[in-house]
Amino acid sequence: MGNYERTAALLLPAAEELIRVAAPSAGERVVDVGCGTGNAALLAAARGARVTGVDPAARLLEVARERAAGDGLAAEFVDGDAASLPVGDGEADLVMSVFGVIFAPNAAAAVAEMARVCAPAGRIVVSAWIPEGAISRMARISREAVGRALGTPPGGPPFPWHKREELAELLEPQGFSLTTEELSISFTGESPAQYLEAEAAHPLAVAARSVLEPRGQSEEVRQRMLEVLEAGNEDPHGFRVTSRYVITAASRASAPSNATR
Repeated sequence: MGNYERTAALLLPAAEELIRVAAPSAGERVVDVGCGTGNAALLAAARGARVTGVDPAARLLEVARERAAGDGLAAEFVDGDAASLPVGDGEADLVMSVFGVIFAPNAAAAVAEMARVCAPAGRIVVSAWIPEGAISRMARISREAVGRALGTPPGGPPFPWHKREELAELLEPQGFSLTTEELSISFTGESPAQYLEAEAAHPLAVAARSVLEPRGQSEEVRQRMLEVLEAGNEDPHGFRVTSRYVITAASRASAPSNATR
């Protein structure tokens, strides 16, 4: 349910930045984890890479296939999740993810799986949000409201994909060395209210309303989210908020000595 295409279009500049860092080249085998509608996968395919996009959402995979066909690009899009990639050991020269793998329920399992499919001299490049700013606070309000409505006990903090030292603990034993780069992206609209209205089509927003509306809580949560956007608005004549994120690039020169393949 919902429509992710608008969000994907807004995130295209971040996909372009990740491709700049990852620099896929012609003939390389690339796996895009949580590919969504194919932003990064298609950019890599346009460079001549042999691309496989992986995502658990069948509808988004179909959108990605249609985009590839429309652009005349050769790319494969298959069902799968980060903890069980449909790719053989060491087959990928580049494993990448634009704000996709960061939502995996088990970060350690996802990282181990990316390392498994990465070639002995391959690389992993991932973008992750820095959990701050208006967009992050808005999403947290919705997420916590849904949790309370469902009576779900609050879990521990999510894995900090944006922190180099945390990722290093998982990847360095696999023989990877890491570098990071901090960037930002702006989200704009006619007004905070218009932006929030447009965001209502996002699949997560649709799912949240299905929980909150029957309980009479949807409007209260919407108002709180709007207040966050208004407080964080950087454009007095419209709407603009800036979100920071990190691109982490992990590479290894040879197969790890303790890896089991």
